[in-house]
Amino acid sequence: MSALTELAAALREEGGLLAATVVDGDGATPYGDAAGPRLALIVEAIREGYLQHYAEGRVVRPGDPDLALLAGDRLYALGLERLAALGDLAAVGRLADLISLSAQVHAEGEPARADAIWDAGAAALGDGR
Repeated sequence: MSALTELAAALREEGGLLAATVVDGDGATPYGDAAGPRLALIVEAIREGYLQHYAEGRVVRPGDPDLALLAGDRLYALGLERLAALGDLAAVGRLADLISLSAQVHAEGEPARADAIWDAGAAALGDGR
């Protein structure tokens, strides 16, 4: 099962307003795959949160920009909560840096740089850097 399929199932299981916006993802999990199996779902949840803030999501499609922002915050929280439960505080810091840097480049009007930051950040999580 791909990390996106797992994420969709977890969100549906949670229920509520967000669950009603979940669609089946395309299965591609480039950032989750780069982060490795232990962190794949976590990274994809946070990536989905990022997409809710800046683009269209892959498994959450609320259709309302305000709900998309709230969904993004919930997805960030879901990923960080699961990561914190693993007790890997260094990885929590790395993911917080990834979120912060990608937001910064968007604020600077350089969204293309955000993809490079995500590529490097997911790979760094996967190998523990």
